[in-house]
Amino acid sequence: MLRDHPGRGRRAVAAALGCALSAVALTACSDSEDNSSSPSRTPRSPDAASFSGLAPSAMASRAASAIASAKASASAAASSARARASEFEASVDAEIARGSATAEKKLKDVEGRGNAVSEVGIKGLPRNETSGLLAVMVTVTNKTGTKASYAVQIDFDDQSGKVAETRFLSVEDLDPGEKQQPIVFSRQPGDAQLTPRLAKAQRY
Repeated sequence: MLRDHPGRGRRAVAAALGCALSAVALTACSDSEDNSSSPSRTPRSPDAASFSGLAPSAMASRAASAIASAKASASAAASSARARASEFEASVDAEIARGSATAEKKLKDVEGRGNAVSEVGIKGLPRNETSGLLAVMVTVTNKTGTKASYAVQIDFDDQSGKVAETRFLSVEDLDPGEKQQPIVFSRQPGDAQLTPRLAKAQRY
């Protein structure tokens, strides 16, 4: 039969008490950790009403549409400009043709070189300034005291002195002292060796 030993009993009680305290401490720590951890939250989609502007895909689509519209407008403007240029060129050609016909008619019955040779001068232009074409600048000055119109004939002579081409032009309604300088182009090939000459000039 064992006898109780006072020291041994006290150590047993202390050990039991330590285990109990340790168990309580572990439980408390466990509870504290569980309580301190935040519960997981379910992700929520952002409220579309809180945003302004467009989504990237919508912005790209809008930009592409704007670019296409700008290109269409630019193309239409270019076409309109070309059309206006063609109309202007056609009107100029028509006016030149009308003036040429008028001058030829006025000079048809003129004897000699006409009454306005002293009021008309011609000057050949460098071919590097006329894309290689033979061109003459005609200077018409109204030296009278009243308004006047002029019919001018320019002949282009070849190297033998024979007339290879004749051009007519009309300068109309010049005030006293007024001057105009139209340009006459030869229709002959650019390499043709021709000499321009003032054939007739009539004031009317």
